[in-house]
Amino acid sequence: MTVSPEVPFEQQLVSHRAGLLRFARLQLRNQAWAEDAVSETLLVALSKPQAFQSRSQLKTWLVGILKHKVIDMLRLHGREISNSASDDDNVDMLDLVGFKPDGHFAEMPADWGNPEQDLNNQQFMKIMDACVEKLPAAQGRLFLMREWLELSVEEICKELNLTATNLYVQLHRARLRLRECLGLNWFTQTQRPS
Repeated sequence: MTVSPEVPFEQQLVSHRAGLLRFARLQLRNQAWAEDAVSETLLVALSKPQAFQSRSQLKTWLVGILKHKVIDMLRLHGREISNSASDDDNVDMLDLVGFKPDGHFAEMPADWGNPEQDLNNQQFMKIMDACVEKLPAAQGRLFLMREWLELSVEEICKELNLTATNLYVQLHRARLRLRECLGLNWFTQTQRPS
C-alpha cells in the first residue's frame, strides 16, 4: 500500500495497526508490550510524516520503525523474559533430535520445492506465523530476535545474558521445531495448496 493523497495519512497508519500488532506480539510474546511498541511506532510515524518519502511501501517503513521499538522493548524488559528452556551450556549438539553421532541427518528432510516462492505466499506466511507462535516462548523470542529482527549473536547474548553456545542450541531446536511444523502443515503434498 502506498501513500494515497485521497486517504489521510493518519487513516493509512491506522489501517496497518492490526498487522503491526501481530508482528509485535510474535516478537514480544506479551500483549501489553506489543501494544506499547505499536503505539510508539505510530506516534513516531505521525510526528515525522515527512520521513516517509514513498521509496518503499508504507507498511515496510512502519515495520522498520517497529523493529527498533521491539528491540527497545526487549532491552527494557530483558530481565523479565524467562528462559524456561534448559540453559545447560554443556549440551552436546549431537544429542539433538534428528542427527546421527557423525552429525549427518538421521532422516533426510523432505523436498521443499521452491521455498523462496512460498515466502511470497500469504497463506504460507500465516502458517509460518502459527508455527512460530507454537514454539516455546524462550525459543520463539530467540528465533525472532535472530532471524526477523536480525540482531547479532553478540547483541542477543548480551541482552538476555546467554552464552553463544546456549543461543546456538536454542536456535537449532527452534529451527527443528519449525521445520517439523512446516513439514506437517505446508510442505506435505496432500495438504500443500497449489
